[in-house]
Amino acid sequence: MSSYKEYKEKVLKNPEIKAEYDALEAEYDIIQAMIDARNKQHITQKELAERTGITQADISRIENGTRNPSLAMVKRIAEGLGMRLKLEFVPTAAKQ
Repeated sequence: MSSYKEYKEKVLKNPEIKAEYDALEAEYDIIQAMIDARNKQHITQKELAERTGITQADISRIENGTRNPSLAMVKRIAEGLGMRLKLEFVPTAAKQ
């Protein structure tokens, strides 16, 4: 395995793992968007913590998936990144 992406593709071929992953997709999307935005701005978790008033430890827990942030906290993170939070409801694949 040469990359996380390849590993992820491989393990998601397992139907049980895929079902669990799909059930958590929204959480993973939020985490990845947060990490991507922070990395794009070249700021550390500590810098984001200073901008938001959220502890660096909580930023870390959110990014590693062990802290489930409230909507208000996610909004503070977006604002700390100079962004606004936008949520969408989209049809599930079965209903499209």
